[in-house]
Amino acid sequence: MPDSFVETTSTSWLSRIVGSITGVLFGIVFVIGSIALLFWNEGRAVQTARSLSEGGKVVVDAAPAPVDPGNEGKLIHLSGDARASAPLADRTFGVTAAALRLVRVAEMYQWEEDKHQETHKSIGGSEETVTTYTYKKVWSDHAVDSQSFRHPDGHGNPQKQYGGLNVTAADATLGAFKLVAAILNLLPTSAALQLDPQSAGPLKPRIPNAQIADGKIYIGANPDSPQIGDYKISYTYAPVGPVSVIGRQSGSGIAPYQTRAGDRLLLAVPGEQPATEMFKQAERDNMILTWVLRLGGVLAMWLGAFLVMRPLVVVADVVPLIGSVIGAGAGLVALAFTMVVGGVVIAMAWFWYRPLVGIAVLAAGLVAGILAHRLAASRSAARPSPAPA
Repeated sequence: MPDSFVETTSTSWLSRIVGSITGVLFGIVFVIGSIALLFWNEGRAVQTARSLSEGGKVVVDAAPAPVDPGNEGKLIHLSGDARASAPLADRTFGVTAAALRLVRVAEMYQWEEDKHQETHKSIGGSEETVTTYTYKKVWSDHAVDSQSFRHPDGHGNPQKQYGGLNVTAADATLGAFKLVAAILNLLPTSAALQLDPQSAGPLKPRIPNAQIADGKIYIGANPDSPQIGDYKISYTYAPVGPVSVIGRQSGSGIAPYQTRAGDRLLLAVPGEQPATEMFKQAERDNMILTWVLRLGGVLAMWLGAFLVMRPLVVVADVVPLIGSVIGAGAGLVALAFTMVVGGVVIAMAWFWYRPLVGIAVLAAGLVAGILAHRLAASRSAARPSPAPA
């Protein structure tokens, strides 16, 4: 079971004010950074959308073999069976797989610290913080630094010996075309490699406590009772077989295609997919990324605006109830600020990067406003006048 420690600290009202004033600087940085992020994101989204549109218009369907010299320098689409002459190998553990890409995931059983805080305000503006540090054992593929724990004694993690690995086929081909690592790394490793129990035999001389459990390499005494420092080594891979690629034909290779819009196009997916579907998926991915970055920018702007107003909240915390009310109001003001400024920044970016869309949105907003005003006026005129007393 996880163990925990509880610490209680108290911060004076004056210290909180000083801290909140320092937070104003971070708030200003957050606001400026979010403005830059939102503006840049619109430009990135437009550039990628235009590049994909451009690519969709000029892409040429090409046969995997033979190489057509007439397509040299053009954006081509290939579909067919990708092959590699030899299996991929992880020499550290002697694992091989007939694949285009092989990924090793090395998880170590480690201590992890979870920090939970609760704050309570007191009359006079001071604040009491109750911090609970909980320690539990978890499997993690990244090294957890136990030296940074609040209570490192008894929760030490050994240095991680084995890390992840990504191997791509050096001689992969699609018909007469060579597939380089930049293309193979675009393929997802969605297939799990199940290891045979006999695979542990060659490991024993180098790693005596290595064994195979549930199709994975287990380094430790007992997979059913893991100890700190034990390992689970698993593998995923992109199998040989049908793939589809879009890129610039360069001799017998495929390279990124430089669009006039600015992006360098290079797409690869498993299975035989038409170019139209590949571009549609890339457009969907671009839209998802655009909204994720928009949300991140909006949240950063709200946090920055709230930090700027934080000193007012701390001053009002002399009376906790008043401070809570002021804090809620500051959050709403920060939200209103974010909606207005964030919207203006995105609108300005639209005018900068895609003026026609920006004008259309502005015109639609004006028309909607005029119609709403006229509708309200007509309803007001249609109401009967009150009867005289």
